Amino acid sequence: MIKVNAAVPDQVLIDKIVIIRGQKVMFDRDLAELYGVKPIRLREQVKRNINRFPDNFMFQLTDAEVELMVSQNAIPSKKYLGGSLPYAFTEHGVLMLSNVLKSERALVMSIRIIEIFVKLREALLSHKDILLKVERLERKVVTNDTDIKLIFEYLKELLDPKTEPIRKIGFRHNSEEPA
Repeated sequence: MIKVNAAVPDQVLIDKIVIIRGQKVMFDRDLAELYGVKPIRLREQVKRNINRFPDNFMFQLTDAEVELMVSQNAIPSKKYLGGSLPYAFTEHGVLMLSNVLKSERALVMSIRIIEIFVKLREALLSHKDILLKVERLERKVVTNDTDIKLIFEYLKELLDPKTEPIRKIGFRHNSEEPA
């Protein structure tokens, strides 16, 4: 049985996970660093085994996506990516990558990364429950807020009755002025 090494803190791994195209992914450069290989060697192995990486396991970023990431400071510059458009690996791609690299370190790090992906998914689910409860509470508050405003309007009317002159009812003598 393989013992998972905790040398890399969870937060370091979490910081390397980004959301692109609506998926949580890690870049080839970051995975190469974690797996202890050069990024070019990692990309070579991926190209040799490209049939193991369908689109839902891995995709290559476009120039526009890289520009957007640089402009939003998600990455410091294009040089950070190593001079080529990076590959982005989903959770399944990370697992497949460790099988392709066939090293002990890649396998251990892959297990750690998958555990982080699972933790993130669990955290997202718990946050989703909290978000639903907050939305329900917000709806109640909005409804109650409207009701409370209406109550205050009625109270103001009761405390400040209209001061329009009351028209007298009945017969008037010719000498009386009409109200």
